[in-house]
Amino acid sequence: MLAVLERWLHPILIVIAIIAVVYALVNFGTVKRILIGRPMRTRELHAQHNKLLWFIALPILSADLYSSVAYGPEAGMTELAHLGAPAKWLILPITAATVMLLVLLIASYIMGVMAYPNGGGAYAIAKDNFRRPWAALTAASALLVDYVLTVAVSVSAGIQAVSSAYPAIAPYETTLSILCILVILLVNLRGVAESATVFAWPTILFMISMAVLIFAGFVDEVRHGFTRPATPPLGTWPQGLTTLLILKAFSSACSALTGIETISNAVPVFREPHQKNAIKAYIALGAITGATLLGFAFHLYIRGISVDPNNTMLSQLAGLYFGHGAVYQVIIWSTFIVLILAANSTFTGFPQLAALVAGDGFLPRALTVRGDRLGYSNGMIVLAALASLLIEVFHAETNALIPLYAIGVFLSFTVAQIGLVRRWWKVREGFWRVKLAVNAAGAAITASVAMVFAVTKFTDGAWIVLVVLPLLIGVSLAVHRHYLEIGDELRIDPTTMRPQTHAVVSIVLVSGVHRVVLHTLSFAQSIHSNVIALYIGFDDPSIEQMKARWEAWGSPCKLYTVKSEYRSLLRPLALFIQALEQIEGRADHIHVIIPQFIPRKWWHNILHNQSALLIRLWLLRNKDVVITTVPYHLHK
Repeated sequence: MLAVLERWLHPILIVIAIIAVVYALVNFGTVKRILIGRPMRTRELHAQHNKLLWFIALPILSADLYSSVAYGPEAGMTELAHLGAPAKWLILPITAATVMLLVLLIASYIMGVMAYPNGGGAYAIAKDNFRRPWAALTAASALLVDYVLTVAVSVSAGIQAVSSAYPAIAPYETTLSILCILVILLVNLRGVAESATVFAWPTILFMISMAVLIFAGFVDEVRHGFTRPATPPLGTWPQGLTTLLILKAFSSACSALTGIETISNAVPVFREPHQKNAIKAYIALGAITGATLLGFAFHLYIRGISVDPNNTMLSQLAGLYFGHGAVYQVIIWSTFIVLILAANSTFTGFPQLAALVAGDGFLPRALTVRGDRLGYSNGMIVLAALASLLIEVFHAETNALIPLYAIGVFLSFTVAQIGLVRRWWKVREGFWRVKLAVNAAGAAITASVAMVFAVTKFTDGAWIVLVVLPLLIGVSLAVHRHYLEIGDELRIDPTTMRPQTHAVVSIVLVSGVHRVVLHTLSFAQSIHSNVIALYIGFDDPSIEQMKARWEAWGSPCKLYTVKSEYRSLLRPLALFIQALEQIEGRADHIHVIIPQFIPRKWWHNILHNQSALLIRLWLLRNKDVVITTVPYHLHK
């Protein structure tokens, strides 16, 4: 019975999906209202953004950064796993170096908050401090790629955390990851993400879970000793370990630093004084994240936890301390929720940055349009589509996605730091030498990490980002150039250029003598006096019959007939228009009027051809041809 069910389940789901898609296309308004909610007025936009206390904003804005502690140390140790047990102790210096870089980056971004109280993201910093747009576009492209990869990595890591506890779902990680992205997309299209305080609690729960895990580890170590049989000896140099391999592991571990920029971007959401409260949040976030990373790595070292592709290091450590009971389940599910929440926060950052870049003319302007729920829905849909594609291509493997992830992150860090260095050198005020030194050091280290990733992970997929970023910058410049050219072409001199009248001939396409043609001819003769009818027949009898019926009707206007031996409407119509254009003095504009009847029921459309749509698409390429569709709504 189970085998039969499994055999027919997939085809049944496909049929249901097809029916759902057809229904959604035909009843788009109803489905959209159910899924997305009622449209909101523009004036409701500002009412949604309430200013936040810094300790409330902290868990909301820290989800992206803090959640990465769940996979950052493991990403670093994955690079050394093939060296065996002697390399396990390296998790301590690698994590310590990561925390030192965390402190430096937070100090650097605090400098950014001081310089840009209205939000000092890498794009805004680069745009303000570099004359040419390529630097700002580099930062924006890196951040956009980073946002896409944040969704892919966070969702994949969350699903992997759950599959560690429930191995039965491991074969479905890719499908479940894409399903999670779809759910997150629908939630954000509804605008639920604006209820910020609701999303603070999962991050707080994860912070508490990690604190409980680390505390339980210290209690266990006090009771049973800080050295176990599985604890690797300190200072041993594994065979095959090279400086480049250490740098590679350190770079992978630095994936735990993604999301630092979030607070810098969101300074305006803090209560007054914005800057001081944002700085408080940065300091608290740095302290909590640093302590968690160090404590987590220390216990992984003491217990000699190994990298297991089927069981995360966090899951292994929690299982040692708590078994697989209630506490373990809370830790696993809070990890899953906070990783999904980290992806959710990106659905605000990506559309906002895309809208900002599009507003400057470097991306399609459709990304600046707010949807029914006042969010940048087009940007959200693009983000979900790209992240789903990545998950499908890389089969939801977090460690395979991280090389792509980190290059964009650290490249945007580097551009922001260099931009701030240029700013401090230019303004030279208030301890500017100290600020310049901090940002210069940050730029040097983040650039080094990005280069190490680019070199060591090139064949593992990093080449994709190294190709995509220049392409994205090139496309952005091409889009900007197009908008400038269009602006120049459409610009008029209001003192000399005025509307002019044209000689217009209207062509009404007719298929017979009936109400639809009557309705269309009435419209055409109401707006023009020079109206002709065109009938395209496939054989001589049908053409002669049409002429006879037209004369019997009283010839309401001149009728032209064209024979189409190949049963095509498009080619004969195009040739007729060309012939009409060549008649000297006849008209300088041609108006093609196409009748079309609209059935009452959606499924009736299947029973009729869509020739009006095809004709419109075909004629759009003609320069001086204007196309109008006159609908006739059927009553039955």
